[in-house]
Amino acid sequence: MSHTVETVRWEGGLPGHLRLIEQTLLPREHRILEVRDVDTLVDAIRRLAVRGAPAIGVAAAYGVLLGVQGRGALDAATLVHETRAVAERLARARPTAVNLFWALDRMLARAERDAGGGAASPALLAALLDEAHAICRGDQETCARMGEIGAELVADGATILTHCNAGALATAGIGTALAPIYRAAAQGKRVRVFADETRPLLQGARLTAWELMQAGIDVTLITDSTAARVMYEGRIDLVLVGSDRIARNGDVCNKIGTYGVALAARAHGVPFYAVAPLSTFDPQLDSGALIPIEERAPEEVSVPFGVRAAPEGVRVYNPAFDVTPAELVTGIVTEVGVIEEPDLARVEAALARGGVELNATRRLREEFSAAAGKQSRSAF
Repeated sequence: MSHTVETVRWEGGLPGHLRLIEQTLLPREHRILEVRDVDTLVDAIRRLAVRGAPAIGVAAAYGVLLGVQGRGALDAATLVHETRAVAERLARARPTAVNLFWALDRMLARAERDAGGGAASPALLAALLDEAHAICRGDQETCARMGEIGAELVADGATILTHCNAGALATAGIGTALAPIYRAAAQGKRVRVFADETRPLLQGARLTAWELMQAGIDVTLITDSTAARVMYEGRIDLVLVGSDRIARNGDVCNKIGTYGVALAARAHGVPFYAVAPLSTFDPQLDSGALIPIEERAPEEVSVPFGVRAAPEGVRVYNPAFDVTPAELVTGIVTEVGVIEEPDLARVEAALARGGVELNATRRLREEFSAAAGKQSRSAF
């Protein structure tokens, strides 16, 4: 198995531009989206052309460069002001994936730190590009590390259920939830995957199935409502899912439908693991009840992919995510190890091992996340 897709890439130096896989077209067409300005990137994030919490964070970091490069000679203070303005625009793109705010805060902090150190405008731009590259490399390394750690949970001959897409298409590396699968296969283990279709936008059908087939992994596509059935039949040994935000107590927010998978897994005695980097944890939130849940356009349900499937005028409730309580989570695989039976103390211990400041304030998240809690933007 090899890493077969490159989801996010910065092209050139300064000035440069962002290259993204246009994920709304998969699997029918594999097209590269050339992103040269902030408005195009915001649109790409909102309509899910780029998606997955880590990939959104990496893309947003480079998006800061799109907004401040080529502005001519600016003094350091003005460049910091412009950096913040661009970061604020990007922070409004989606409310739930905390990696977006984490990456933007890192970019803003780097601008403020280097400007305070007396960096001139060209040096400050170079520093921002260096920071964005570091965020991208860090994600790649973290994905690889989670793959190594998570592969220890995968026995030879195991069958794994996954929900939504948490592979290379959702990150700058080999993925989060799919990383242990890729690593286990590379170790010579026989691995089989059941992929939920993931209503209403079919990320499991369109993206996970495509990505796993590209990598040569044995994958079977099932409807979301089949997940409990295959567990009842004894076909599933392990559930691996990703996450868009994890609260301090270990509650896991992920694509809508994950909570139901976790309930079915508990009922059938199947281990349920989330795989996520420490950047996906939000230590400012005591529980998952405080996570803002994005609500998307009703047409995604009533007129999926442009084909009417429901009566005109019917009311639709279309949350993009749900929260799985920590008590249903067997463990969370991170780059610093597995948090078994996650709770407040175990999560805080893992964050401390990873050098995460538990009381640090994510400024952009606090300003824009809650306000953006109700999005109404169709992906297709």
